[in-house]
Amino acid sequence: MTTTTIYPARRILTMNPANPEATHVAVRDGYILGAGSLEELAGWGEYELDDRFADKVLMPGLVEGHSHATEGSFWRYVYCGYFDRTDPSGKTWPGLRSVDEVVARLQEANAELGEGDDPISAWGLDPIYFGDVLVSRGDLDRVSTIRPIGIRQASGHIMSVNTKALEVSGLLRTGINHPGIPLDGEGLPTGELKGPDAMELVAEHVGLDRKVMSADEWGLRQFGRLCVRQGVTTAADLANPLPDDAVDMMLRVTGEPDYPARIIPLRRFQGVTPRELIDRSRELREMSTDMLRLGRVKIHADGSIQGFTARLRWPGYYNGAPNGLWYATPEQLQEIYELALEHDLLVHTHTNGDEATELMLDTFERALHKIPRADHRFTLQHCQLADAAQFRRMKSLGTCVNLFSNHIFYWGDQHYEKTVGPERAQRMNACATAIREGVPFAIHSDAPVTPLGPFFTAWCAVNRETPKGRVLGEAERISVADALRAITIGAAYTLKLDHEIGSIETGKRADFSILEDDPTEVDAADLKDIRIWGVVQGGRIFAAEEI
Repeated sequence: MTTTTIYPARRILTMNPANPEATHVAVRDGYILGAGSLEELAGWGEYELDDRFADKVLMPGLVEGHSHATEGSFWRYVYCGYFDRTDPSGKTWPGLRSVDEVVARLQEANAELGEGDDPISAWGLDPIYFGDVLVSRGDLDRVSTIRPIGIRQASGHIMSVNTKALEVSGLLRTGINHPGIPLDGEGLPTGELKGPDAMELVAEHVGLDRKVMSADEWGLRQFGRLCVRQGVTTAADLANPLPDDAVDMMLRVTGEPDYPARIIPLRRFQGVTPRELIDRSRELREMSTDMLRLGRVKIHADGSIQGFTARLRWPGYYNGAPNGLWYATPEQLQEIYELALEHDLLVHTHTNGDEATELMLDTFERALHKIPRADHRFTLQHCQLADAAQFRRMKSLGTCVNLFSNHIFYWGDQHYEKTVGPERAQRMNACATAIREGVPFAIHSDAPVTPLGPFFTAWCAVNRETPKGRVLGEAERISVADALRAITIGAAYTLKLDHEIGSIETGKRADFSILEDDPTEVDAADLKDIRIWGVVQGGRIFAAEEI
């Protein structure tokens, strides 16, 4: 016999405009039977009343529309970021405030490894906080000249390596002519590798190759733990190579009865032709399950603004740095868009700089003229420097945007002072403009670039404060209500899942974020500090303290 369970709560914020609040929610077979009063829900017949959430606030399960499951996997490696960071077990790792502190933490890792030449893999480094200091191969040689050492920088678009890593990969030589491999005064690589093509030349020797971006079983499980701690029930894994063995593992792990998050991996365009990318994505689409949604595409147009690899329109970088890198040719991008429209595949495109955004809008416009398709929901990811005219074009083309509001906190001061200058920094991650121009939008963390945590992301979009106390673009602040929609139904819409998740209403998946605090009642400045009890995912209950 099917059991109906009704959960009372202190308050239920449904994100359903026809029924915005409720006191009870009824669940049957992992789906929402209804939300309303106990009297209303009792009309469905016999039920069990479960009052464990009676003093909690319920929201739809939070949807992280741009993260990477490697947020879990990277905790195998050495954290070298500037800000304090909490791992899946709840331990906080202090941030590192200088090159010397980075070297010291790596030296500790080197000592723990003992003898041998096994590589040291690290992540999170962000030299922009150290002024104009380059973390060179010489700096990392202070850790070891025997082991290859690689640090994936925070943006994910640059890698710093030591001399040994360059040597074993055949790059410790003069005569290299590659836009992603800067050279020192002697004509040798500095140790910074910019962009995926350059990084891949060394990645396998430092334990940070494409397999890492596929996540592993341990990392996927750790990522699930992080999701529960942050109230997330659905998370995009937004750039996965998805080889067969990784797909088999993800299907198995997410299919276990105690895996707590729905994962949506997008097949990354790297190492294949456009036709191979689309064919693989079509194949993957047929393998989808409720807990692992396959068959979507991710492409990168450019790199990172704070890494100076993003493509900016005139007048370029505020500090005079040369323009960034293109990650694919216009012909490849055009072919991918047209093939995806032909086969009804969802495409999300990374564009950080406004020149990259302009190129993708031009490319997509041509593709739509050739292959019209309604409700495609192609989404520009990050899209940090888009101006109002570009948002109007997005509206006319039917595209969505997922804005990287965390950047306002993590790199806002650097953008204001160094990368794009005061005026353009004010418009970065322009949530209010998206609302004004009617562009469907979400906001995201891009974990592990910044930590997974939708309420922190919402806080960034609402307050737009930097570590130095600047309000960076007051006109682009949005309301708490709009921010909450962006991390629920807004993100679900960009993934073409708003008919299943993102709000609490009849027929949708029983996915809830269980909160100790009401985000609509706390001060906007405290939104990032909302306490999370755990989640209900497909009717299954996961407490953060027990995960």
